[in-house]
Amino acid sequence: MHEHTKKHNAVIKGSSNRTFGFVFTAFFSLIALYPIWIGGPIRTWAIGLACAFGLIAAIAPNLLGPANQIWMKFGLLLHAIVSPIALGILFFFVFFPTGLLMRLFGKDPLRLKFDSSAESYWINRDPPGPAPESMHQQF
Repeated sequence: MHEHTKKHNAVIKGSSNRTFGFVFTAFFSLIALYPIWIGGPIRTWAIGLACAFGLIAAIAPNLLGPANQIWMKFGLLLHAIVSPIALGILFFFVFFPTGLLMRLFGKDPLRLKFDSSAESYWINRDPPGPAPESMHQQF
């Protein structure tokens, strides 16, 4: 069975509830204080959320469990959508054109072309590699 057809039953463990709370505390703190940097007023609603997340994370992190699980599921959903799109863009805009250009200019870096006149496809090393005697105990 191919990898992409298998059902993945792996349990993905997210961060602890306390870490989740402190990360959102930092996030909302940045949102609250960013306007100061550009000369605007502090966002009081974001300070309130930062304080709430910080207090809950410090005192009763288990209360953040459901929010942490929802956040993880949202991240997995984003992964399922964004990852194939990003890889598709990478393939079609980087690898595919590179392969076409290499074929256009006759490049064959893996030497995959069939050569009926070749006696062997073995590539001799110059200078030769290590002496065969040095390979007696490889493992």
